Amino acid sequence: MSTVKTSHHIIPFKVYITVFAALLILTGITVAVSFVDLGAYNMVVALFVAGVKASLVAMFFMHLLYDSKLNLAIFLGSILFLVIFIVFTMFDTMTRDNLYEIKSGEINKQGIIYKDLPKNGTGSDH
Repeated sequence: MSTVKTSHHIIPFKVYITVFAALLILTGITVAVSFVDLGAYNMVVALFVAGVKASLVAMFFMHLLYDSKLNLAIFLGSILFLVIFIVFTMFDTMTRDNLYEIKSGEINKQGIIYKDLPKNGTGSDH
């Protein structure tokens, strides 16, 4: 029988408090950015902040930083592919009106979400 020696990494309490404070600050940034109109970049900023928060949780609270580097590589690879899939999806949905203008308008022009939109060619006059 072979014995496998494993050791658990103990993270100092100060690191947990620092990461917790960073998560609270990033949550505040998320809320603050939701009140600022950045146009198409609102989603980009929100997803970036959410990705940073998820990475902090995975690295420190789930001890991924101190685990096998293979697990870290798998985690980072999955995040990379998620970003690629979201970017390709956004390219598709943001450029549909280049080919078919009818697909760029609202599905139901009398929908409640469109009642407060200005009538200056923002898509509600299609």
